[in-house]
Amino acid sequence: MKEQKMKGVVQEDDYIILFLNSRKKWLIQVKKDKEIHTHAGFVNGESLIGKSYGSEIVTNTGKTMYILDPKISDFILKSKRPTQILYPKDIGMIINWTDLSPGKNVLEVGTGSGSLSCYIANIIRPSGHLFSYEIRKDHHNAAQKNISKTGLLNYMTLINKDIKLGIEQKDIDVAIIDVGDPWSVLDIIKNSMRLGGSIASVSPTVNQVEKFVIELINHKFIDIETYEVLVRKMEVREGKTRPAMRMIGHTTYLTFARKGLDNS
Repeated sequence: MKEQKMKGVVQEDDYIILFLNSRKKWLIQVKKDKEIHTHAGFVNGESLIGKSYGSEIVTNTGKTMYILDPKISDFILKSKRPTQILYPKDIGMIINWTDLSPGKNVLEVGTGSGSLSCYIANIIRPSGHLFSYEIRKDHHNAAQKNISKTGLLNYMTLINKDIKLGIEQKDIDVAIIDVGDPWSVLDIIKNSMRLGGSIASVSPTVNQVEKFVIELINHKFIDIETYEVLVRKMEVREGKTRPAMRMIGHTTYLTFARKGLDNS
């Protein structure tokens, strides 16, 4: 992320969140001569500059909003998304299983909108690096535009190329695949990974999972596991706390494995 968190106060050109409530919040870039209009009224950009993050601002209609520094998820949810993004519940599982941490070198196949790329780069920085491949030019361009707002481009290399044509990267710690035919790139990915490195694949159907797992076995990968993550929110009210009627059910299947030594 940009250094605005360290500064502690809003400066011109910073991205901020104007928070009214959990359902109404806006990601905006602060400009001194710009008015920020919402259904709760407007505020002048100049009045935001110098304010501390976490402080209040009152609109022309008397509504009180909070000034917050954006999280990665704020940038992602407010960005243009040419492809379906992964839900936080699935991203959290990927981070946990693959042990993403600062200093790791990561290969991503299928940049998409760049949502997962942002989470990865934010975790592996400052000494790690993400190499992300995207075959479609329009998706590549959209991802680059989305990611540039977060200040994380320095920790990744976005490559507009079909990974099946070959790659130069070696000793990759973690490989993450988000394409429809993950088995078709397994040879290339395996050759780029270090021994013991982790691989994760995102698949919407069980048919894809089955085919991919069979190929993982054939390629001598070990510790193979597949998960579906379900999350239900709680509605907390005094004396009336209960699970929400709606929940985030199936979004994708996550398959994980580690590269073993092939003695064959």
